[in-house]
Amino acid sequence: MRHEIIDPSQFELTEKVVSIKRVTKVVKGGRNFRFTALVVVGDGNGHVGAGLGKAAEIPEAIRKGKEDAMKKLINVVMDDNASIPHDFQAKFGGASVLLKKAPQGTGIIAGGPVRSVLELAGIKNIRTKSLSSNNKQNVVLATIEALRQLKSPEEVARLRGKSVEEVLG
Repeated sequence: MRHEIIDPSQFELTEKVVSIKRVTKVVKGGRNFRFTALVVVGDGNGHVGAGLGKAAEIPEAIRKGKEDAMKKLINVVMDDNASIPHDFQAKFGGASVLLKKAPQGTGIIAGGPVRSVLELAGIKNIRTKSLSSNNKQNVVLATIEALRQLKSPEEVARLRGKSVEEVLG
């Protein structure tokens, strides 16, 4: 169930451009400018992905980023009050992201890159802290990695060979 391939055509996906960077390559005749777009896509109902697109023009880079993100969709485990089932911390590159479970009515307490991922995943109540690196790309990918590694109580119970009541206490 964890690493199944998700077909993006069965969801109504929305996209959000997290960052656009102008990248320069110095060549013999001068400078070549290209654009890199970091795009997050999600259906607001437990599916989210992030992708990177590079092209000579911004709209083309965004389109490529969206296509890349659709290929990398993941399933997000949520509990009854649209939060995560347990606290979790994940790293990607130099970025580390801490996700904390929150009660109903808390809202999304998160910084820019993390917030866009959580909103598109459909999470409504969560507290987060971005630790170490501020690199938007690594922060987004660390958030997606954290969401990918979350486990539902049923999954933990199955892995431990116990009942859900024993796991939850």
